[in-house]
Amino acid sequence: MFLFILGDVLGAGIYALVGVLAGEVGGAIWVPLLAALLLALLTAGSYAELVTKYPKAGGAAVFAQRAYRRPLVSFLVGFSMLAAGVTSVAGLSLAFAGDYLGALVDVPALPAALVFLAAVAALNARGIKDSLRANVVMTVIEVGGLLLIIALAVVVLGRGDGQPSRVLEFSADQAPAAGVLAAAVIAFYSFVGFETSANVAEEAVDPSRTYPRALFGALLVAGIVYVGVGLAVSTVVAPEAIAGSDGPLLEVVAVADVGLPPWLYSLIALIAVANGALLTAIMSSRLTYGMADEHLLPRPLTRVLPRRRTPWVAIVVTTLVSMALVLVGDLETLAATVVLLLLFVFISTNVAVLVLRRDEVDHDHYRVPRAVPVLGVLSCLALMTQQPGRVWAFAAVLLLVGVVLFLVTRRASTVDVRTGERAAAERR
Repeated sequence: MFLFILGDVLGAGIYALVGVLAGEVGGAIWVPLLAALLLALLTAGSYAELVTKYPKAGGAAVFAQRAYRRPLVSFLVGFSMLAAGVTSVAGLSLAFAGDYLGALVDVPALPAALVFLAAVAALNARGIKDSLRANVVMTVIEVGGLLLIIALAVVVLGRGDGQPSRVLEFSADQAPAAGVLAAAVIAFYSFVGFETSANVAEEAVDPSRTYPRALFGALLVAGIVYVGVGLAVSTVVAPEAIAGSDGPLLEVVAVADVGLPPWLYSLIALIAVANGALLTAIMSSRLTYGMADEHLLPRPLTRVLPRRRTPWVAIVVTTLVSMALVLVGDLETLAATVVLLLLFVFISTNVAVLVLRRDEVDHDHYRVPRAVPVLGVLSCLALMTQQPGRVWAFAAVLLLVGVVLFLVTRRASTVDVRTGERAAAERR
């Protein structure tokens, strides 16, 4: 369980977004990463309570259904997870087609992103077994790539180069507190992923004891690695040299100059991005299939390939949506949209902890202090205030599509029931 959560959290975001953080906050890149970790731990506390209380519940949408008893609310929570997934895949495809790929081949970024999405869909369609085999190898490579950046910074410092003082320098463009909060929105993207573990907690031995340890342990390890990367990057490279870059870690390799070819590190980064995209695409297509199977989305989304039994219609539809988002968004906007959508989910989960406190269960479970979900809600609201209008617009359009699909599916189900009742009456 620890490795599952760590593999989900230690993803590709850090490879692509360090440059964006440098543009927001300056040399103190590690500060918003640490702030994002602390904010993630608050909501993780709420997940720890609900998952151990209802180990077979299956995630935020079911927690919302238990707490609020409103089908539309629980649907929107589940659909927000789905929308965040397809948006994240779109953002990762842009990261894949950016500076890291450019260090290997000179191809236009937009067509490369679309081809990458098609390739991820093809691997997804081959089946979960082949996909997860690839994931094991790619996870080891992406973690090694982050540890390598920290090691390169040590080498640079050891030979008397680098400027450690930069780690405490903030951008002069805005107040440090405002810059950290704005950057924390982007940094938060690097910590999302732990919420998917709610769907597999029942597979753990004694989840009431093991799940909180695995959850908090994985987040803390990821946070240590991320803060180490932030310190390493700002020590080796000036923030203005990587501000806005979607391949910022390449600059660290270049400055270290230890004989590591830039193309080799680019390959490591591309593998990390591809791994994140593949895991998220699998989750999105399976969630789409599951919601359709529960009559929450149109039934054609449940169609599977005859031999491989993979949900091909769901894979095609989620891939097409990601392709559309690639055509209209940029990496920073898409990453922020993912965070905004998940903040809705996290607010729902934090409130659900308080609502469900009166619901007693017949087994011991993890329990957080009441202040934790309250602070979790406040932290989510604080991050929401930092989102620009275009991000709200992206999220609003996606959720509006979800509401329309929900209403259409409900109407179709009602018509099917009435048709069945009339046919039965005619037979009688």
